[in-house]
Amino acid sequence: MTRIDFYRYAEDKLHVACRLAAKAFAQKKRVVVYDPEPSRLAEFDKRLWTWQAVGFVPHVFASSPLAPETPIILTSSGEALPHHDVLINLGDEWPPFFATFERVLEIVGADEEDKVRARARHAFYKDRGYDIQVRDIEG
Repeated sequence: MTRIDFYRYAEDKLHVACRLAAKAFAQKKRVVVYDPEPSRLAEFDKRLWTWQAVGFVPHVFASSPLAPETPIILTSSGEALPHHDVLINLGDEWPPFFATFERVLEIVGADEEDKVRARARHAFYKDRGYDIQVRDIEG
């Protein structure tokens, strides 16, 4: 069954997502980053290129011919995904295809609106019996 991890108190959700993607990549995990809003996904793409001074986090959009060989995929849909290890959800709701992944990472912002949306996602997963871990973001 899919394991769900909530990371709460994120001052900058995209920065935290970059950290989580890089950590998963370092652990040889394959990652899909999902956001139904293409503009937020494009901003995340830019952040991955610039978030650290050294190092490289290989990533492409799911539509790229390199997607099957690339460890981090960016997508705004659940169609034709090449792998299902880790899903980072940047969207406001649960991804409809989340159960096909071993693990889902949910990032909760510090603002009240984002907390309300995260509580709804948490309740959705809990009502369906998923294993949920809640972690506070440090630093």
